Amino acid sequence: MTEAAELPPAPEQAREVFGERYADAVRYAELLAEAGVQRGLIGPREVPRLWERHLLNCAVLSEAVPEGVTVCDVGSGAGLPGIPLALVRDDLNITLLEPLLRRTNFLTEVVELLGLDHVTVVRGRAEEVMGKLPPVHVVTARAVAPLDRLAAWGIPLLRPYGEMLALKGDTAEEELKAAATALTKLGAVSTSILHVGEGVVDPLSTVVRVEVGESPGGVRFAAKRAKAARTGRARRRR
Repeated sequence: MTEAAELPPAPEQAREVFGERYADAVRYAELLAEAGVQRGLIGPREVPRLWERHLLNCAVLSEAVPEGVTVCDVGSGAGLPGIPLALVRDDLNITLLEPLLRRTNFLTEVVELLGLDHVTVVRGRAEEVMGKLPPVHVVTARAVAPLDRLAAWGIPLLRPYGEMLALKGDTAEEELKAAATALTKLGAVSTSILHVGEGVVDPLSTVVRVEVGESPGGVRFAAKRAKAARTGRARRRR
């Protein structure tokens, strides 16, 4: 039996969540089950639970994302949560940020195949692209790193008063407590835990929300951001 044959049919909730993009969501699931497994982007044991554990779990993150904002999906990997989010929200301008070439190649293929014109794939690490990418309203992430480390990568990419939305599991509350000091140093002004996806996923998807003030990344990144801005202006004048 091939990996594609092990992919279960899309649940009825998928039609409701993805709407007009349902066929594209099915195609994406097939790509994950085939090329995603072959290229080592997801494990073969994940194929039977691709819909509930991955696609729908990520798509419901849209409940927490404001309308018409810019989003950077840090450590996008195989496109989770960025691509499901893009499929349900064409009002968003999404950047999929991923350092590994084999993953960015896969992401580029998926974006082109599904016609996701509002999605851009960028190869790089978060700490490398600060100042090179425009600051965004929202940073998203899933299964990238513990919250304190993730915040150090993601928060500096935010514009003032932006927010980071991290999909987490049962350890969300513990991670948030452990990261409290680090988050404050990074300019966080408010944190909360959200549960989204009622009627779609069970258990609900857990999201850690970190809102920042006027200095994303804190004092530590203020000089870097200013320098990057000056460099950008100098390049544009040439």
